[in-house]
Amino acid sequence: MEVYERRAGENGELVLRGDGRHLEIISNGMFLMDTRAGESERLLVRAALDRLARPADVLIGGLGVGFSLAEALRSPRTRTVTVVEREPAVIGWHATHLRPYSGGALEDPRVRVERADLVGWLRTGEGGYDVLCLDIDNGPDWTVTEGNAALYDPALLAGRLRPGGVLAVWSAGAAPAFEERLRERFTDVSALAVPVARGEPDVVYLATRS
Repeated sequence: MEVYERRAGENGELVLRGDGRHLEIISNGMFLMDTRAGESERLLVRAALDRLARPADVLIGGLGVGFSLAEALRSPRTRTVTVVEREPAVIGWHATHLRPYSGGALEDPRVRVERADLVGWLRTGEGGYDVLCLDIDNGPDWTVTEGNAALYDPALLAGRLRPGGVLAVWSAGAAPAFEERLRERFTDVSALAVPVARGEPDVVYLATRS
């Protein structure tokens, strides 16, 4: 793997590397995401918008390599997209190395990027959304930082959704305890498994605010 850039991030070193075909983002030595597939990241947004079935203001937690954002902009239901991303390096890479994967989405007038920590932003921000998509960590049970565990509080997430709004959470594996917590606050909770080349399937959790 060739290292394209190393940046000091908000919580340690971020590395963007590639093999000539695909790119990877590494956070403090931990694999975070890559550009190899993206089907589950696209499903994260697509399934939420299909379940909502009304025009939507979408909130995406985590810009990543841009698969989720690009999928949101492809939907005729999407009115606006707010992306909350705390790492300036990740935002900057979408003007260069990662631009092909987000399709220049950051230039779309419907898109607003907030450079902030999502936990604090959810707690202090104003306004509600029709769809909230979380693609921050490798899942509720495998967070990039300890502080991110607070993101998976169903009460916090429900508080930023409008009535009937849909929550979608990406996970690199099943998180049954998180699913049970969702059922205490949301209705129509389901888990969509997405097979991957190696290991257990990715899982997209969907839940509707009553």
